Amino acid sequence: MENNKVILAYSGGLDTSIILHWLMEKKYDVIAYIADVGQEEDFDAAKEKALKIGASKVYVEDLKEEFVTDYIFPVFKANALYEGRYLLGTAVARPLIAKRQIEIAAIENAAYVAHGATGKGNDQVRFELSCYALNPQIKIISPWKDRVFLDQFKGRTDLINYAEKYNIPISSTPKKPYSEDDNLLHISHEAGFLEDPAAEATEDVYSKTVSPEKAPDKVTKIAITFKNGIPVKVENTDTGEFKTKPLELFNMLNELGSTNGIGRLDMVENRFVGIKSRGIYETPGGTILHEAHMDIEGIAMDREVMRLRDMLSAKFSEIVYNGFWFSPEMDFLMSAINTSQEVIDGTVYLKLYKGTVMAIGRESSSSLYNQDLSSMDIEGGFNQEDSRGFIKIHSVRLMAHHAIMNKKA
Repeated sequence: MENNKVILAYSGGLDTSIILHWLMEKKYDVIAYIADVGQEEDFDAAKEKALKIGASKVYVEDLKEEFVTDYIFPVFKANALYEGRYLLGTAVARPLIAKRQIEIAAIENAAYVAHGATGKGNDQVRFELSCYALNPQIKIISPWKDRVFLDQFKGRTDLINYAEKYNIPISSTPKKPYSEDDNLLHISHEAGFLEDPAAEATEDVYSKTVSPEKAPDKVTKIAITFKNGIPVKVENTDTGEFKTKPLELFNMLNELGSTNGIGRLDMVENRFVGIKSRGIYETPGGTILHEAHMDIEGIAMDREVMRLRDMLSAKFSEIVYNGFWFSPEMDFLMSAINTSQEVIDGTVYLKLYKGTVMAIGRESSSSLYNQDLSSMDIEGGFNQEDSRGFIKIHSVRLMAHHAIMNKKA
Protein backbone atom coordinates (compact mmCIF):
# COMPACT_ATOMS: atom_id res chain seq x y z
CA MET A 1 0.00 0.00 0.00
CA GLU A 2 1.45 3.34 -1.04
CA ASN A 3 1.85 5.73 1.94
CA ASN A 4 -0.10 3.59 4.35
CA LYS A 5 0.56 5.73 7.42
CA VAL A 6 -2.49 6.73 9.45
CA ILE A 7 -2.63 8.96 12.54
CA LEU A 8 -5.29 7.52 14.82
CA ALA A 9 -6.87 9.73 17.50
CA TYR A 10 -6.49 7.23 20.33
CA SER A 11 -8.04 7.27 23.79
CA GLY A 12 -6.98 3.91 25.17
CA GLY A 13 -10.59 2.78 25.41
CA LEU A 14 -12.25 -0.24 23.86
CA ASP A 15 -13.40 1.37 20.60
CA THR A 16 -10.14 3.00 19.54
CA SER A 17 -8.11 -0.02 20.67
CA ILE A 18 -10.20 -2.24 18.40
CA ILE A 19 -9.91 0.33 15.59
CA LEU A 20 -6.12 0.41 15.98
CA HIS A 21 -5.86 -3.36 15.49
CA TRP A 22 -8.50 -3.39 12.74
CA LEU A 23 -6.51 -0.78 10.78
CA MET A 24 -3.40 -2.91 11.16
CA GLU A 25 -5.35 -5.85 9.71
CA LYS A 26 -6.07 -3.61 6.72
CA LYS A 27 -2.28 -3.18 6.31
CA TYR A 28 -2.07 0.38 7.63
CA ASP A 29 0.95 1.61 9.58
CA VAL A 30 -0.86 3.01 12.62
CA ILE A 31 0.58 5.88 14.66
CA ALA A 32 -1.48 6.52 17.79
CA TYR A 33 -2.07 10.09 18.91
CA ILE A 34 -3.29 10.87 22.42
CA ALA A 35 -4.37 14.46 23.10
CA ASP A 36 -4.09 15.63 26.70
CA VAL A 37 -6.75 18.32 27.05
CA GLY A 38 -7.07 17.91 30.79
CA GLN A 39 -8.95 14.63 31.06
CA GLU A 40 -8.25 12.31 33.99
CA GLU A 41 -6.36 9.52 32.29
CA ASP A 42 -3.25 7.39 32.74
CA PHE A 43 -1.41 8.50 29.61
CA ASP A 44 1.57 6.22 30.23
CA ALA A 45 -0.74 3.21 30.44
CA ALA A 46 -2.59 4.28 27.27
CA LYS A 47 0.69 4.69 25.42
CA GLU A 48 1.91 1.29 26.58
CA LYS A 49 -1.38 -0.29 25.51
CA ALA A 50 -1.22 1.24 22.02
CA LEU A 51 2.33 -0.06 21.55
CA LYS A 52 1.33 -3.50 22.82
CA ILE A 53 -1.53 -3.67 20.32
CA GLY A 54 0.87 -2.79 17.53
CA ALA A 55 1.11 0.96 16.98
CA SER A 56 4.42 1.83 15.34
CA LYS A 57 4.67 5.04 17.35
CA VAL A 58 2.65 6.94 19.95
CA TYR A 59 2.37 10.69 20.39
CA VAL A 60 1.14 11.98 23.75
CA GLU A 61 0.54 15.70 23.32
CA ASP A 62 0.01 18.09 26.25
CA LEU A 63 -2.45 20.64 24.81
CA LYS A 64 -3.86 22.06 28.05
CA GLU A 65 -2.23 25.50 27.91
CA GLU A 66 -3.21 26.02 24.28
CA PHE A 67 -6.70 24.75 25.05
CA VAL A 68 -7.19 27.47 27.67
CA THR A 69 -5.62 30.40 25.83
CA ASP A 70 -6.67 29.75 22.22
CA TYR A 71 -10.00 27.97 22.58
CA ILE A 72 -11.65 28.31 26.01
CA PHE A 73 -10.94 32.02 26.53
CA PRO A 74 -12.05 33.08 23.02
CA VAL A 75 -15.34 31.19 23.42
CA PHE A 76 -16.00 32.81 26.78
CA LYS A 77 -15.23 36.25 25.35
CA ALA A 78 -18.21 35.63 23.07
CA ASN A 79 -20.49 34.56 25.98
CA ALA A 80 -21.21 31.49 23.87
CA LEU A 81 -24.07 29.26 25.03
CA TYR A 82 -25.45 26.65 22.66
CA GLU A 83 -29.25 26.79 22.72
CA GLY A 84 -28.94 29.28 25.53
CA ARG A 85 -27.62 26.75 28.05
CA TYR A 86 -24.66 24.57 27.06
CA LEU A 87 -21.14 25.97 27.56
CA LEU A 88 -19.72 23.89 24.65
CA GLY A 89 -17.28 21.86 26.72
CA THR A 90 -16.90 19.01 24.22
CA ALA A 91 -17.28 21.08 21.06
CA VAL A 92 -14.56 23.59 21.88
CA ALA A 93 -11.90 20.88 22.39
CA ARG A 94 -12.43 19.09 19.08
CA PRO A 95 -10.82 21.61 16.70
CA LEU A 96 -7.68 21.71 18.84
CA ILE A 97 -7.44 17.92 18.88
CA ALA A 98 -7.94 17.79 15.11
CA LYS A 99 -5.43 20.58 14.52
CA ARG A 100 -2.66 18.71 16.31
CA GLN A 101 -3.61 15.49 14.53
CA ILE A 102 -3.13 17.18 11.17
CA GLU A 103 0.19 18.65 12.33
CA ILE A 104 1.40 15.18 13.32
CA ALA A 105 0.25 13.81 9.96
CA ALA A 106 2.46 16.43 8.31
CA ILE A 107 5.43 15.55 10.56
CA GLU A 108 5.01 11.85 9.79
CA ASN A 109 4.13 12.37 6.13
CA ALA A 110 0.94 10.38 6.73
CA ALA A 111 -1.74 10.36 4.05
CA TYR A 112 -4.50 9.33 6.47
CA VAL A 113 -6.02 10.29 9.80
CA ALA A 114 -8.61 8.22 11.67
CA HIS A 115 -10.99 8.63 14.61
CA GLY A 116 -13.49 6.59 16.59
CA ALA A 117 -16.46 8.95 16.59
CA THR A 118 -19.82 7.40 15.78
CA GLY A 119 -21.94 8.20 12.73
CA LYS A 120 -24.80 9.50 14.88
CA GLY A 121 -23.03 12.20 16.84
CA ASN A 122 -21.52 15.65 16.51
CA ASP A 123 -17.85 14.73 16.96
CA GLN A 124 -17.50 13.05 13.57
CA VAL A 125 -18.50 16.36 11.96
CA ARG A 126 -16.23 18.45 14.18
CA PHE A 127 -13.18 16.27 13.59
CA GLU A 128 -13.62 15.84 9.87
CA LEU A 129 -14.54 19.44 9.02
CA SER A 130 -11.47 20.61 10.94
CA CYS A 131 -9.20 18.09 9.23
CA TYR A 132 -10.43 18.95 5.74
CA ALA A 133 -10.14 22.69 6.45
CA LEU A 134 -6.54 22.36 7.65
CA ASN A 135 -5.44 19.88 4.99
CA PRO A 136 -7.76 19.50 1.98
CA GLN A 137 -5.65 16.57 0.71
CA ILE A 138 -5.98 14.50 3.87
CA LYS A 139 -7.83 11.18 3.72
CA ILE A 140 -10.06 10.35 6.67
CA ILE A 141 -10.84 6.85 7.91
CA SER A 142 -14.00 6.78 9.98
CA PRO A 143 -14.71 3.13 10.84
CA TRP A 144 -18.12 3.75 12.38
CA LYS A 145 -19.27 4.91 8.93
CA ASP A 146 -17.56 2.04 7.09
CA ARG A 147 -19.92 -0.78 6.00
CA VAL A 148 -17.24 -3.46 6.39
CA PHE A 149 -16.54 -2.36 9.96
CA LEU A 150 -20.25 -2.02 10.79
CA ASP A 151 -20.98 -5.51 9.50
CA GLN A 152 -18.18 -6.91 11.61
CA PHE A 153 -19.00 -5.01 14.80
CA LYS A 154 -22.72 -4.79 15.47
CA GLY A 155 -22.39 -4.01 19.15
CA ARG A 156 -20.23 -4.03 22.27
CA THR A 157 -20.23 -7.85 22.45
CA ASP A 158 -18.55 -8.08 19.05
CA LEU A 159 -15.92 -5.57 20.15
CA ILE A 160 -15.16 -7.53 23.32
CA ASN A 161 -14.98 -10.84 21.45
CA TYR A 162 -12.56 -9.30 18.95
CA ALA A 163 -10.42 -7.97 21.80
CA GLU A 164 -10.27 -11.41 23.41
CA LYS A 165 -9.42 -13.07 20.11
CA TYR A 166 -6.41 -10.80 19.55
CA ASN A 167 -5.36 -10.40 23.21
CA ILE A 168 -6.21 -6.70 23.23
CA PRO A 169 -6.27 -5.52 26.87
CA ILE A 170 -9.67 -4.32 28.02
CA SER A 171 -10.68 -2.82 31.34
CA SER A 172 -11.22 -5.34 34.11
CA THR A 173 -13.78 -3.09 35.75
CA PRO A 174 -17.37 -2.84 34.48
CA LYS A 175 -17.89 0.02 32.09
CA LYS A 176 -20.14 2.77 33.36
CA PRO A 177 -23.65 2.39 31.93
CA TYR A 178 -23.24 5.67 30.02
CA SER A 179 -20.54 7.44 28.00
CA GLU A 180 -18.39 10.37 29.07
CA ASP A 181 -16.18 13.01 27.53
CA ASP A 182 -13.74 14.62 29.93
CA ASN A 183 -11.49 17.63 29.48
CA LEU A 184 -10.25 20.69 31.32
CA LEU A 185 -13.46 22.64 30.68
CA HIS A 186 -16.06 20.01 31.51
CA ILE A 187 -17.19 16.43 31.64
CA SER A 188 -20.27 15.19 29.80
CA HIS A 189 -22.39 12.15 30.59
CA GLU A 190 -24.81 10.65 28.07
CA ALA A 191 -26.24 7.44 26.60
CA GLY A 192 -27.05 4.31 28.56
CA PHE A 193 -29.80 4.78 31.14
CA LEU A 194 -29.47 8.55 30.67
CA GLU A 195 -31.14 8.22 27.28
CA ASP A 196 -34.47 8.26 29.13
CA PRO A 197 -35.01 12.05 29.40
CA ALA A 198 -37.32 11.57 32.40
CA ALA A 199 -34.84 9.54 34.44
CA GLU A 200 -33.03 11.55 37.09
CA ALA A 201 -29.29 11.11 37.03
CA THR A 202 -28.09 9.42 40.18
CA GLU A 203 -25.42 11.15 42.24
CA ASP A 204 -22.75 8.64 41.20
CA VAL A 205 -22.97 10.00 37.63
CA TYR A 206 -21.33 13.26 38.68
CA SER A 207 -17.55 13.34 39.09
CA LYS A 208 -16.31 16.94 38.76
CA THR A 209 -18.65 18.59 41.27
CA VAL A 210 -20.03 17.83 44.70
CA SER A 211 -23.79 18.04 44.95
CA PRO A 212 -25.01 21.52 45.91
CA GLU A 213 -26.67 19.96 48.96
CA LYS A 214 -23.30 18.69 50.21
CA ALA A 215 -21.32 21.83 49.32
CA PRO A 216 -19.98 23.89 52.24
CA ASP A 217 -22.46 25.94 54.28
CA LYS A 218 -20.03 28.85 54.02
CA VAL A 219 -19.89 31.44 51.23
CA THR A 220 -16.63 31.60 49.24
CA LYS A 221 -15.74 35.07 47.96
CA ILE A 222 -13.52 35.53 44.93
CA ALA A 223 -12.40 38.26 42.52
CA ILE A 224 -11.74 37.81 38.79
CA THR A 225 -9.81 40.50 36.91
CA PHE A 226 -10.19 40.91 33.14
CA LYS A 227 -8.08 42.58 30.47
CA ASN A 228 -9.60 42.83 26.98
CA GLY A 229 -12.24 40.34 28.05
CA ILE A 230 -9.68 37.72 29.13
CA PRO A 231 -9.24 36.70 32.79
CA VAL A 232 -5.78 37.66 33.99
CA LYS A 233 -6.16 37.04 37.73
CA VAL A 234 -8.33 34.93 40.00
CA GLU A 235 -8.17 35.53 43.73
CA ASN A 236 -9.82 33.84 46.67
CA THR A 237 -10.44 36.97 48.74
CA ASP A 238 -11.08 34.87 51.85
CA THR A 239 -7.61 33.31 51.83
CA GLY A 240 -5.59 35.69 49.67
CA GLU A 241 -4.59 32.88 47.29
CA PHE A 242 -4.41 33.99 43.66
CA LYS A 243 -3.31 32.79 40.23
CA THR A 244 -2.38 34.81 37.15
CA LYS A 245 -1.17 32.27 34.56
CA PRO A 246 -3.97 31.10 32.22
CA LEU A 247 -3.86 27.38 32.95
CA GLU A 248 -3.29 27.86 36.66
CA LEU A 249 -6.11 30.36 37.10
CA PHE A 250 -8.53 28.18 35.15
CA ASN A 251 -7.59 25.18 37.29
CA MET A 252 -8.25 27.34 40.35
CA LEU A 253 -11.70 28.25 39.02
CA ASN A 254 -12.40 24.56 38.46
CA GLU A 255 -11.42 23.75 42.03
CA LEU A 256 -13.57 26.56 43.43
CA GLY A 257 -16.54 25.54 41.32
CA SER A 258 -16.18 21.86 42.09
CA THR A 259 -16.01 22.41 45.85
CA ASN A 260 -19.09 24.62 45.80
CA GLY A 261 -21.23 22.36 43.61
CA ILE A 262 -21.27 24.79 40.68
CA GLY A 263 -21.78 24.01 37.00
CA ARG A 264 -24.24 21.13 36.72
CA LEU A 265 -26.60 21.08 33.73
CA ASP A 266 -29.11 18.47 32.58
CA MET A 267 -30.65 19.21 29.17
CA VAL A 268 -32.01 17.80 25.91
CA GLU A 269 -30.24 19.41 22.96
CA ASN A 270 -30.34 19.26 19.18
CA ARG A 271 -27.35 17.58 17.58
CA PHE A 272 -26.15 18.96 14.25
CA VAL A 273 -27.10 15.71 12.50
CA GLY A 274 -30.75 16.28 13.47
CA ILE A 275 -31.07 13.95 16.46
CA LYS A 276 -32.13 15.15 19.89
CA SER A 277 -29.96 13.91 22.74
CA ARG A 278 -29.97 14.19 26.50
CA GLY A 279 -26.70 15.36 28.02
CA ILE A 280 -25.57 15.95 31.58
CA TYR A 281 -22.71 18.37 31.93
CA GLU A 282 -20.41 19.55 34.71
CA THR A 283 -18.60 22.80 33.94
CA PRO A 284 -17.47 24.21 37.30
CA GLY A 285 -14.82 26.80 36.38
CA GLY A 286 -16.48 27.72 33.11
CA THR A 287 -19.77 28.53 34.82
CA ILE A 288 -18.03 30.95 37.19
CA LEU A 289 -16.07 32.55 34.35
CA HIS A 290 -19.19 32.97 32.21
CA GLU A 291 -21.08 34.79 34.97
CA ALA A 292 -18.12 37.03 35.77
CA HIS A 293 -17.49 37.95 32.14
CA MET A 294 -21.11 38.90 31.52
CA ASP A 295 -21.00 41.08 34.61
CA ILE A 296 -17.87 43.03 33.69
CA GLU A 297 -19.39 43.72 30.29
CA GLY A 298 -22.35 45.31 32.03
CA ILE A 299 -20.20 48.15 33.31
CA ALA A 300 -17.66 48.44 30.48
CA MET A 301 -19.46 47.64 27.21
CA ASP A 302 -21.44 50.13 25.14
CA ARG A 303 -25.16 49.33 24.93
CA GLU A 304 -25.40 49.06 21.14
CA VAL A 305 -22.19 47.04 20.90
CA MET A 306 -23.66 44.67 23.47
CA ARG A 307 -26.88 44.28 21.49
CA LEU A 308 -24.97 43.44 18.32
CA ARG A 309 -22.59 41.11 20.13
CA ASP A 310 -25.54 39.27 21.70
CA MET A 311 -26.96 38.72 18.23
CA LEU A 312 -23.63 37.29 17.12
CA SER A 313 -23.18 35.09 20.21
CA ALA A 314 -26.00 32.72 19.28
CA LYS A 315 -24.56 32.24 15.79
CA PHE A 316 -21.05 31.93 17.20
CA SER A 317 -22.27 29.14 19.49
CA GLU A 318 -23.83 27.25 16.59
CA ILE A 319 -20.63 27.53 14.57
CA VAL A 320 -18.56 26.08 17.42
CA TYR A 321 -21.10 23.36 18.21
CA ASN A 322 -21.47 22.30 14.58
CA GLY A 323 -17.74 22.04 13.97
CA PHE A 324 -16.96 25.08 11.82
CA TRP A 325 -14.14 26.46 13.97
CA PHE A 326 -11.78 26.72 10.98
CA SER A 327 -14.17 28.56 8.68
CA PRO A 328 -14.38 32.04 7.12
CA GLU A 329 -17.53 32.83 9.12
CA MET A 330 -15.68 31.97 12.33
CA ASP A 331 -12.81 34.28 11.36
CA PHE A 332 -15.31 37.06 10.71
CA LEU A 333 -17.18 36.58 13.98
CA MET A 334 -14.01 36.20 16.06
CA SER A 335 -12.72 39.48 14.66
CA ALA A 336 -15.94 41.20 15.70
CA ILE A 337 -15.89 39.59 19.15
CA ASN A 338 -12.27 40.64 19.70
CA THR A 339 -13.12 44.23 18.79
CA SER A 340 -16.01 44.22 21.24
CA GLN A 341 -13.62 43.20 24.03
CA GLU A 342 -11.00 45.91 23.61
CA VAL A 343 -12.16 47.88 26.67
CA ILE A 344 -13.57 45.03 28.75
CA ASP A 345 -11.20 45.59 31.68
CA GLY A 346 -11.79 45.43 35.39
CA THR A 347 -12.54 43.21 38.36
CA VAL A 348 -15.72 41.37 39.31
CA TYR A 349 -16.33 40.31 42.89
CA LEU A 350 -18.41 37.17 43.34
CA LYS A 351 -19.69 34.85 46.00
CA LEU A 352 -20.03 31.12 45.49
CA TYR A 353 -22.53 29.15 47.52
CA LYS A 354 -24.15 25.75 47.09
CA GLY A 355 -24.28 25.63 43.29
CA THR A 356 -24.79 29.35 42.73
CA VAL A 357 -22.56 32.14 41.44
CA MET A 358 -23.54 35.71 42.31
CA ALA A 359 -21.75 38.91 41.34
CA ILE A 360 -21.68 41.26 44.32
CA GLY A 361 -19.58 44.12 42.92
CA ARG A 362 -17.46 45.27 40.05
CA GLU A 363 -15.03 48.05 39.09
CA SER A 364 -13.48 49.00 35.78
CA SER A 365 -10.95 51.52 34.49
CA SER A 366 -13.07 51.71 31.32
CA SER A 367 -16.37 51.98 33.18
CA LEU A 368 -19.26 53.64 31.37
CA TYR A 369 -21.20 53.89 34.61
CA ASN A 370 -21.77 57.47 35.81
CA GLN A 371 -23.03 57.46 39.36
CA ASP A 372 -24.11 61.08 39.27
CA LEU A 373 -25.93 60.61 35.97
CA SER A 374 -27.84 57.54 37.13
CA SER A 375 -28.55 58.79 40.64
CA MET A 376 -32.15 59.28 41.73
CA ASP A 377 -31.02 61.84 44.28
CA ILE A 378 -29.20 64.46 42.20
CA GLU A 379 -29.56 66.00 38.73
CA GLY A 380 -26.07 64.88 37.65
CA GLY A 381 -26.12 66.70 34.31
CA PHE A 382 -29.33 65.01 33.13
CA ASN A 383 -32.30 67.28 32.47
CA GLN A 384 -35.31 65.16 33.35
CA GLU A 385 -37.61 67.51 31.40
CA ASP A 386 -35.99 66.21 28.18
CA SER A 387 -37.57 62.82 28.84
CA ARG A 388 -41.00 64.22 28.01
CA GLY A 389 -40.03 64.69 24.33
CA PHE A 390 -38.15 61.37 24.30
CA ILE A 391 -41.29 59.50 25.35
CA LYS A 392 -43.51 61.52 23.00
CA ILE A 393 -41.41 60.61 19.97
CA HIS A 394 -41.47 56.91 20.84
CA SER A 395 -45.23 56.99 21.34
CA VAL A 396 -46.00 58.24 17.77
CA ARG A 397 -46.12 54.79 16.15
CA LEU A 398 -47.99 53.29 19.10
CA MET A 399 -50.74 55.92 18.87
CA ALA A 400 -51.00 55.44 15.10
CA HIS A 401 -51.27 51.65 15.44
CA HIS A 402 -53.97 51.73 18.07
CA ALA A 403 -55.94 54.41 16.19
CA ILE A 404 -56.20 52.05 13.23
CA MET A 405 -57.08 49.08 15.41
CA ASN A 406 -59.82 51.09 17.12
CA LYS A 407 -61.31 51.97 13.69
CA LYS A 408 -61.38 48.28 12.70
CA ALA A 409 -63.14 47.43 15.95
